[in-house]
Amino acid sequence: MLKVGLTGGIGAGKSEVSRLLAGYGAVVVDADRIAREVVEPGTPGLAAVVAAFGESVLTAEGRLDRPKLGSIVFADPAKLRTLNAIVHPLVGARSAELEAAAGAGAIVVHDVPLLAENGLAPLYDLVVVVDAAPETQLARLTGLRGMAEEEARARMAAQATREQRLAVATLVIDNDGPLESLEPQVRKVWAELKEREAAAGAAGGAGTAGGAGTGGAAGA
Repeated sequence: MLKVGLTGGIGAGKSEVSRLLAGYGAVVVDADRIAREVVEPGTPGLAAVVAAFGESVLTAEGRLDRPKLGSIVFADPAKLRTLNAIVHPLVGARSAELEAAAGAGAIVVHDVPLLAENGLAPLYDLVVVVDAAPETQLARLTGLRGMAEEEARARMAAQATREQRLAVATLVIDNDGPLESLEPQVRKVWAELKEREAAAGAAGGAGTAGGAGTGGAAGA
């Protein structure tokens, strides 16, 4: 098994890279998706979030109001830490289960938004960073996602800097350009991942010790 950490700043295009890798055959463990699952209605995760932030973060249907929660935590680093302390252990446990189920010989890609922020690079055999300039991220968040500029900047500021992410990268995918330039890069990265997995298998399949990483702030 080859364990890969995939990360990138908000708006960098990490989700598209993750989708392409899944299409090639990677087993993708999506921390953001899991972060949503662990705070579904009736879960201990949601109960803990409500205990910490109050029932105002719930919709009328009793689901987590993600925009409301996001507006709270991304404006206050202490509250963001509180939320992450609730969600990250739950995401880590579920991610480890999915990784174990992948089996020997698999290429498991952990899609982890906060990999650099949480010092998780040592948990993986290598780290792939999807890179884009902050100006590109901002343009995508406001133009494609319809996010207000103030909110977009707050979310970007809550993450690692571009330099911090690149510092933990084994491989870098440049997604500063148009979408059509992305797929050839991902195809090249996939070929390298296959080579590394084959080499590891030939050497006895030894991988990096450690479990799965954790994801974003409850999908907020």
